Amino acid sequence: MFTRRDFIKKSTLTGLTLATAGMSAKSYGKILGANDRVRVGCVGFSDRHRQSHVGPFRELSKGMNFEMVALSDIWNRRREEGKAFLDKQLGGDVKVFRNNDELYASKMVDAVFISTADFQHALHTIEAVKAGCDVYAEKPLAETMEDNRAVLKAVKQSGKIVQIGSQRRSGENYHAAADFIKSGKFGPIVMVELMWNVNQPGRWRRPDLVASLKESDVDWKRYLMNRPMVPFDARKYLEYRLFWPYSSGIPGQWMSHQIDTVHWFSGLPHPRSVVANGGIYQWKDGRTNADTLTVVFDYGPLDDPKSGFQVQFTSRFSNAAGDTKELYYSNGGMINLDTNEISDTGGLREREAKAMGMKPNLLSPMKLEGIKVATDANTGGDPLTFNHVKNWMECVRSRKTPNAPIEAGYQHSIATIMSNAAYRTGVRVTFDEKTQEVMAGGKPFKY
Repeated sequence: MFTRRDFIKKSTLTGLTLATAGMSAKSYGKILGANDRVRVGCVGFSDRHRQSHVGPFRELSKGMNFEMVALSDIWNRRREEGKAFLDKQLGGDVKVFRNNDELYASKMVDAVFISTADFQHALHTIEAVKAGCDVYAEKPLAETMEDNRAVLKAVKQSGKIVQIGSQRRSGENYHAAADFIKSGKFGPIVMVELMWNVNQPGRWRRPDLVASLKESDVDWKRYLMNRPMVPFDARKYLEYRLFWPYSSGIPGQWMSHQIDTVHWFSGLPHPRSVVANGGIYQWKDGRTNADTLTVVFDYGPLDDPKSGFQVQFTSRFSNAAGDTKELYYSNGGMINLDTNEISDTGGLREREAKAMGMKPNLLSPMKLEGIKVATDANTGGDPLTFNHVKNWMECVRSRKTPNAPIEAGYQHSIATIMSNAAYRTGVRVTFDEKTQEVMAGGKPFKY
């Protein structure tokens, strides 16, 4: 099993350069025919997999000739629960494995769903593509640049189909917004406001499970992978989103969805700089990740620091007012991805324009194409996820690039890591293009 930090460090910058240029070392040997059944495995039977992946897979698998055949999980309880659930929902007889070594040694699977702990996504994706499998990997793709560079290189060299779980990329309204911006009709982006607020004391908490979990129930060493060896802690296993370096929390879980649309709509691969502030203001429960966070990004061409735009992301666990919003502004108006509306709100009106000898600049109000899709934290059963799983399955057969390819994950991870670095160091963070490192205080950010 891929577990050692030394292996990660062997991912050279030379290999990364080849990968980012699209020069794969290998390509897929054949296009799967209609009569070739795609055998799928579940890596990590999580709430996300149960609530979001299984439903779409159940609806699509028969017609597309896919079958769920295997489950790998290092926790005995999840193995038992997972098999019972998958067998009932999918009508099969899923074979259970204690770990990924056993799973891939069986040669049973052609593709896998990965929905393990945040810090494991990149490493588990590397394992899968090296074993010859296509992958649907939940976000965030990576929480350190070391892991991020390694997974990009491995995927590009493998030629495998990898879909990142950034499901907005399969939403009709988001595609309509992207097309409108890229057409030039919106005008240059001048500001983006992103918001993700909840008031949920139990968010990312699992107190009952924590009380019941014993070290003998899991493979703690395999869980830690390339993170430092520490004594067993049930909270870090079950409530990992609350603890760094197992998760960045708000940036990796929520911001990664919204910042991905910024990269997609603007064509920019990452921020030029990031500052952040926040803290644990409400939930004094031992967590080490913030329950309130504000991140401000500077985006624009690296060779033209005087042009570009600002992105502001805010999130809090202590009050749900404002809910979840994605607002894009130009000089002529705004795009509201909560209401699916393009409007002239805030645009340059005649009175102000005339005073400066200019013409007014107002967008024509219109609705974005596509059904309204919820943008909140509970998007597991909505059309976004269904369409995203379907797109992955179609691409496994066609070998076409999926809606959220590995590059999308690499880019949102840069922004996530920069945000986490800015919060934890308190300094303005930048990105070194040559070394592909997140720089904080003149040094690469390390946990």
